[in-house]
Amino acid sequence: MDKLDFSGVEVGAEELVVSLEREGQRKALKTFANQPPGHQAMVRHLRCPGRNVRVCLESTGVYGLDLALALARAGFQVMVANPRAVRHFATALMLRSKNDRLDALVLLEFAMRMPFQAWVPPRPAALQLHAVGRRLEALTQMQAAEKSRWHAAQATDTTPPALRRDLERSLRSIRRALVRLSGEAVKIIERDPALKLRFDLLVSVHGSIAATSAIQILAELAVVSEGLDARQHVAYAGLDPRECSSGTSVHKKVRISKAGNAHLRRALYMPALVAIRRQPHLRAYYQHLRDRGKLKMVALIAVMRKLLHAIYGMFKHQQPFDGSKVYRLPRPHTSAPLNSAQEVAA
Repeated sequence: MDKLDFSGVEVGAEELVVSLEREGQRKALKTFANQPPGHQAMVRHLRCPGRNVRVCLESTGVYGLDLALALARAGFQVMVANPRAVRHFATALMLRSKNDRLDALVLLEFAMRMPFQAWVPPRPAALQLHAVGRRLEALTQMQAAEKSRWHAAQATDTTPPALRRDLERSLRSIRRALVRLSGEAVKIIERDPALKLRFDLLVSVHGSIAATSAIQILAELAVVSEGLDARQHVAYAGLDPRECSSGTSVHKKVRISKAGNAHLRRALYMPALVAIRRQPHLRAYYQHLRDRGKLKMVALIAVMRKLLHAIYGMFKHQQPFDGSKVYRLPRPHTSAPLNSAQEVAA
């Protein structure tokens, strides 16, 4: 069995700072270019016959993706850590400074001391859909901002005509990009049977998830490890509750942790908002929470969490949405039939 060494990698847009501990000896820090040749040079630096390396790097989006894929292909144990967890770990180490070299050492300590969570490389189709989905989200936010500027420009006669024409051109360009990329996302989904099945399951939630929201949700969930259960999916989305209490004096309101994927939370928000108006079972669940005194936003977040549970169940069992499994509708109130004595008295 291979003996285990540890490494921490601070990922930058152009440079990688690599720390390594081999056979109990800490090696000098090395730097490599964050390009394919640099990735291969780093693999040669870490590789040693008869030994394996557990490599920890932060989740930094696209800057660390190709590196993580290269390390996984080379046979190393790869852990992509949550940046918030690493930041709190550095605080626990009482570090007062922050730079790339220190961050590489912190990631080395994180790899050595914290429980190992293996990173599973997503499939190429999932990565493509994820990238397109993120761009669609960015364009949607840009469109909303440009619409606000356009309405503000229309509100006063002092706006120069050139500015109005520019805003209109910008909106047309964004709309064309949204249509074009939405079509590309559909093509990616159609070419992959697993993604196509999940997309069809998502749009089976009538009165809640339309095609646009299905693309956004699927783009985020496509890169999630298959081994996560429903509670871990909720934690991944940052919808899990966070309690803050101590003794008898500190009892803050329970809030969601938000220590997760904000993109997935945004993708679930609009379907939940539509569901409390048009989906009978989720509307009844929302009303049940409101009747118990829950605030509107608290009840809406609970619907988002319930919807994510439903999506997990649909994906796991490969069955379309069944609202009765999410929340059973209350039976309508009916009066008891009168007996003969009551009928005579009446």
